[in-house]
Amino acid sequence: MLQDLTMVMINKRSTRIAVSALFFLTGLCFASWASRIPDIQQALQLNDAGLGSVLLALPVGSIISLPIAGVLVSKFGSRQVLIIAAVAYAALLPVIGLARAPWELIMFLVFFGFCGNLANIAVNTQAVAVEALYGRSIMASFHGLWSVAGFTGAAIGTAMSGWHIAPVYHFLLITAMSWGIILFTMRRMVAQDTNIQPNQPLFARPDLFLLTLGIIAMCSMICEGTMFDWSGVYFRRVVHVRDGISGAGYAAFMSTMAAGRFVADRITTRLGIKKMLLISGVLTATGLLIAVAFPYFISAMIGFMLVGAGVSAVVPLVYSAAGRSTVMSPGMALATVSTIGYLGFLFGPPLIGFVAQATSLAVSFSLIAVMGAAIAVMSTRIRI
Repeated sequence: MLQDLTMVMINKRSTRIAVSALFFLTGLCFASWASRIPDIQQALQLNDAGLGSVLLALPVGSIISLPIAGVLVSKFGSRQVLIIAAVAYAALLPVIGLARAPWELIMFLVFFGFCGNLANIAVNTQAVAVEALYGRSIMASFHGLWSVAGFTGAAIGTAMSGWHIAPVYHFLLITAMSWGIILFTMRRMVAQDTNIQPNQPLFARPDLFLLTLGIIAMCSMICEGTMFDWSGVYFRRVVHVRDGISGAGYAAFMSTMAAGRFVADRITTRLGIKKMLLISGVLTATGLLIAVAFPYFISAMIGFMLVGAGVSAVVPLVYSAAGRSTVMSPGMALATVSTIGYLGFLFGPPLIGFVAQATSLAVSFSLIAVMGAAIAVMSTRIRI
């Protein structure tokens, strides 16, 4: 009996480690791309509006994948979908590095966004199954690993940029690392998803609870998308850092985002989801306003760190709350909220580019601060 219990604990721990590693993989791939955006913008000679238009391609691919991901995960299971999507996601990185024209970059980013979000839905479905094994919420810790990967990817990208290594060679290294992770984890994933419902519809109409959660996620993802795609450009153009350290702001943001997710479950247990979301929104808005009002290296770093702390818990909390929906299965609720939330990635980065072209990056970041305030306001409307 004791031996059987020990084996169950070992298998459960092994599965959690595998899923954690896959969250790390998805974060590493995305951060590697984001860390080289300033270099790619310079290489392709894109102005702010042009970059904003190009960046629209990635969230478009993500949005396209959402209903398809639900169907594929439902039919084939998250394990099979995750393996294929993760392999393709990593393989597309060096292809992006080979882009020599804006239209090529747009095409590659659509596929990159498609595969990335397909992997995202599948790995979060795996996380829901692991939570069922543990009988408690551990979603934030998984997303914390994604943020650690983001910090790691930003650090590697900053070093590669400082050493003047071309993005394609940098991305080839990340692809090799990612495929190694897949080989290690593919036999340790959850084999059977929880709450399987055959013949799920492509789209589901959310109730007011899920709609509110989706809007909160959207506001947070607008802020996150701004940090992912424009923090390096902001530090180079507004803070005027020297070449090679434009990724410092992104690294600062990712460091507090990662740290926040590792303590989010504990703090939320004490304060509750509503109060935690309120605090998150206030921190996000305050950080952005500090970076705009005081565009100097130290103050901008502090501002970006506050933004990271602010957005750190929002998406994990929203996903966890969506899993409690009484009108649809956790998997379908997750896809529904993700569909609404990813509108933030769809509209946020290009909005920054268009507003910056008409006014300045500082004005764009001031407008994004409103999204942080919206998180705080909307948090008062949910009933949990």
